[in-house]
Amino acid sequence: MQTLIVIPARYASTRYPGKPLVPLTGATGLQQTLLERSWRAALEVEGIDRVVIATDDTRIREAGEALGAEVVMTSPEATNGTERVAEAHAALGGGYDIVVNLQGDAPLTPAWFVESLVAAMKASPKADIATPVLRCDGRALNGFLEDRRAGRVGGTTAVFGAGNKGLYFSKEVIPYTGKSYTDSDETPVFHHVGVYAYRPTALDAYPNWPVGPLEALEGLEQLRFLEQGRDVLCVEVEGQGRAFWELNNPEDVPRIEGILLELGID
Repeated sequence: MQTLIVIPARYASTRYPGKPLVPLTGATGLQQTLLERSWRAALEVEGIDRVVIATDDTRIREAGEALGAEVVMTSPEATNGTERVAEAHAALGGGYDIVVNLQGDAPLTPAWFVESLVAAMKASPKADIATPVLRCDGRALNGFLEDRRAGRVGGTTAVFGAGNKGLYFSKEVIPYTGKSYTDSDETPVFHHVGVYAYRPTALDAYPNWPVGPLEALEGLEQLRFLEQGRDVLCVEVEGQGRAFWELNNPEDVPRIEGILLELGID
């Protein structure tokens, strides 16, 4: 099965304009942009046939090409990463069995997250879309709660039912637990990891579906699939001691740099 990874990257982020080109300092002091770290993370995934960056901004295109990355230009009308990935997939002529959306704000995404996602899609031929979820430890959950108290969105949480069928995704911390957790405690809250694997038919149909009220409220692209009655397969992945955090706000830069230092990642 042919698998494509597309990294959607836009300059005009609402919460953090220009974030793909923000430098992140590694454990030895090496600086690499968010875009470069995301692209290098994609290259580490085994079993992938092609990796491209999709953008509508010439600054990001030039930065990607300077790395030696393949870049596909898309229109500025794309309202989210999934629409941008769909446009890039069409521009490449299709022909892939699985298309992975590795969002360009998750440079700490381990290769095995994506590999597990692709394996789940291959094992579930009826699944239209799959996405990873990671059980939060107390450290991650407390970070989310701290962000919400400060009026920031620190990440997305997911709830799912039988067969790991997604029930809802939210920028609020769900489900409510009413408990306090130490950093090492296991919690019942799952962090939604911003990676998606699509069947081409579902991906191609996505831009033609209207934005529903839940997607409009939350600003979460995956809710469009749920609002259209499509099954979203939540694939539980293991952190294996690897801290995970997305870059959503300027305050996330020192958090990510701290994790790079802690893990010894250059």
